[in-house]
Amino acid sequence: MSGIRAQQKEKTRRQIIDAALNQLSAEQGFSNLSLREVAKEAGLAATSFYRHFNDMNELGLTLVDEAGLTLRQLMRQARQRIEKGGSVIKISVITFMEFIEANGNVFRLLLRERSGTSAEFRAAVNREIRFFTMELCDYLQSASNLDHETCYLQANALVIIVFSAGAEALDANEKERQEITARTIKQLRFIVRGAMHINASPTI
Repeated sequence: MSGIRAQQKEKTRRQIIDAALNQLSAEQGFSNLSLREVAKEAGLAATSFYRHFNDMNELGLTLVDEAGLTLRQLMRQARQRIEKGGSVIKISVITFMEFIEANGNVFRLLLRERSGTSAEFRAAVNREIRFFTMELCDYLQSASNLDHETCYLQANALVIIVFSAGAEALDANEKERQEITARTIKQLRFIVRGAMHINASPTI
């Protein structure tokens, strides 16, 4: 019976998380969400919320953790697609843009809270971005003969450009998103080729 209760509790917790994500939009950030409205969206009484989260702050930090996990899973999906052949950069950028299109609210959460008023939220977002960057760094190092520092600098630059492009793509139409994707692919190729060239010619 305890196993069934645990499953039900996790299901309800998931409903609360999904309800909060559903209420995020271009106009409404997490700081504007109310506990009562999130509970209502999840089909729960407001008092039931506290069986799963201490407060909205804990829910927000959980959402940030989930967003970071989703990003890292995204990279793994991209690598699986890369294994079937094709341009590493092109496939990675296209996969990321597909994520933006399908999970705009998740990405908006990261963008907003990274520069938000809560130091705790900013630290949580920056931690997730560092995890994402380190995973990309490890991949770059395994795919090249470059040292760790060069790969990390590369990964850091790639993440900055991709996140900026993702922010621009959030409210873009299909034609604009294609243009952003094409431009981002070129920019990332500049960085990757530049890193290889500088490594070969350190006096530049």
